[in-house]
Amino acid sequence: MPDDAPENAAAPDAPVASPIPAFWPMAMAAALTEAGTALYARNLKFVEEEIRINAGLRPALATPNTVRLDLRTMQLRDYGKPGGIPTLVDAPYAGHTAMIADYQKGQSLVETLLAGGVGHVALTDWKSATDDMKDFEVDNYLADLVVAIDDLGGRVNLVGLCQGGWMAAMVAARFPDKVNALVLAGSPIDTDAGDGPIKRMAHASPMSFYRELVALGGGLMQGKFMLQGWKNMHPEEHYFKDHVDLYEHIDDPAYIAKEETFESWYENPIDLPGRWYLQVMQQLFKDNRLAKGTFVGLGRTLRLGDITCPAYLLAGAADDITTPEQVLDAAKYLGTPPALITQETVPGGHIGLFMGAHTLKEHWPAIARWIVAQSGRG
Repeated sequence: MPDDAPENAAAPDAPVASPIPAFWPMAMAAALTEAGTALYARNLKFVEEEIRINAGLRPALATPNTVRLDLRTMQLRDYGKPGGIPTLVDAPYAGHTAMIADYQKGQSLVETLLAGGVGHVALTDWKSATDDMKDFEVDNYLADLVVAIDDLGGRVNLVGLCQGGWMAAMVAARFPDKVNALVLAGSPIDTDAGDGPIKRMAHASPMSFYRELVALGGGLMQGKFMLQGWKNMHPEEHYFKDHVDLYEHIDDPAYIAKEETFESWYENPIDLPGRWYLQVMQQLFKDNRLAKGTFVGLGRTLRLGDITCPAYLLAGAADDITTPEQVLDAAKYLGTPPALITQETVPGGHIGLFMGAHTLKEHWPAIARWIVAQSGRG
C-alpha cells in the first residue's frame, strides 16, 4: 500500500478490502457475521474449506503403481504388467505434477490406456526443481528420459502431453529406434503456428522479463509465478467465479470432493530450473528451433524429419495454451509417411485433453487401440 494511502477508508464495521484473492472469502465472511448464527456457520465453513483447498491439500496419483526408477529429475512410475512394447507417458514438466495423467478413478488417462488394452504403462513423474538444480538444462531431462526408456527395454510407445510432447519428439528425433509409435497431445511443436496467447506473450515480452522472474525466484522459475500467470489469463474464473461456486456448494460433499481433487493438483505448482526455463523460452518459443531443425539436444542437431514411426496428433479445438495449429503442423515436419500420421481435433481446451471426462471416454480409448495396433506392428 502506498505511504500516503489512508489506513482504512471504510466504515469501522466494514471488511477491509484486500488485493490478495485468497483473502476475499474471509472478508466476505466477516461482512456477513451479523446475518445470523446459521449463516455465519456456513460462512465459516466456506472459509475453512477455502483455506484447506489452497494450503492443506497435496496432489496424489489415483491408480496403484510402483516406483520403477528414482532419478534426479523424476520418478518413473510403473503401471500394469510387463510384456510387449511398453507405453511411456511423458507428463508435462511445465509447472504442475504428473497427476494430470492419473487424476482420479474414472477420470485418468493412465487408467483409460490400461482399460483400452495397453498392458504396460509407465509415467514420468517430474520432480520440483530444488536450488541445486537451477542450472539444469533441457539435456538433463532428455538424458533421464532416455534412461527411463532403456530401463523399460530400450523401445517404447511414447505419449507426450503438452510440454512432454516436445520432449518426446526430441527423443524420437535423437534416437529414432527407441520410439515405436509417437502420440503428441496438446504439444507445441511448431510454436510459430496459430495466434494463441502463449505465442503472443513469448514474442512480446523481452528475455529480460523472464530473466527477472528467474532472478526473483533465486535462480528457479517458481511455480507460483506461473500459476499466477495462468490465472490472470481468465481472472474472472479464478478470482471470482470459483469462490462463488464453492460458497454455493459448500454443503454438497460430492462437489467439495471434486473441487478438492482438482485444487490439490492445480494449486500446488512445481518449480523449474531457471536455466532450463530460459533455454525453452528463447530457443523453442521465441526462435522455434525444434520445428526449424536447429535445436541441439544431447550433442546433435535434432531434425523432426528423422522421426519415421507412426504418429498420432491430438489437439483441442478451444485450446488457448497450445493452439491446434501448433500440434497439427508437426505433420509438415515429421519424416513419418502421411499414411501413418493420424490427426484429430476434439472439443474442449488444454487441460481437458488429458483429464477431461468426455475426452477420456470418447477419444482416448481409440488412441489406446491405435497404440496396441502399433505395438503389434513393432
